[in-house]
Amino acid sequence: MKRANRNSMTFLTPAEVLAVLRVAKQHRVRDWAMILMAYRHGFRASEICALQLSDVDLKHHSVVVQRLKGSLKTTQPLYAHRGQPLLDEPTALTAWMKQRDDDGSPFLFTSQKGGKLDRTQFFRLFQAIAEAAGLPVEKRHPHCLKHSLASHLVASNVNLALVKQALGHRSISSTLVYVGTTDTQASTAVQSAMMATY
Repeated sequence: MKRANRNSMTFLTPAEVLAVLRVAKQHRVRDWAMILMAYRHGFRASEICALQLSDVDLKHHSVVVQRLKGSLKTTQPLYAHRGQPLLDEPTALTAWMKQRDDDGSPFLFTSQKGGKLDRTQFFRLFQAIAEAAGLPVEKRHPHCLKHSLASHLVASNVNLALVKQALGHRSISSTLVYVGTTDTQASTAVQSAMMATY
């Protein structure tokens, strides 16, 4: 069986993100909330599994984002989305907290047996959900969610400094890895700039 390339800058289209979230919600509310948060905040698998109950403030709709690999620690809002319920973080998290067993674990997302969910479990879970959603093999790795967030922000013309902050990067060079441009895009940008300047 063909394996996905972990290091490629593969990302999901908005329609594919929704397809994954739809399948995740049907599978388990926990999976919906977990994958949604991984996408909306650009979490790595280890980071989403390490989230603790104390990191989330549902009353004030915020989450403390502790990055790995020397990236920034930030507090970000939990994003509501009235137009697309599948993207509504407070709703997803509230639904999960109602179902979550109080097993004494400090972790937000617990395994079926209780306690912390392992990154390998999250990988397998995402792989199965992505497959069920009809995604090709190369898009069945959870790191695609981080690539997707970056790609969607860049496509929406969000300032790179803001993309850098959203992804928790210390250096803009880390953010630029997620930005792919073509010669045509570069030419169009230069032409637009010249027209605006002169």
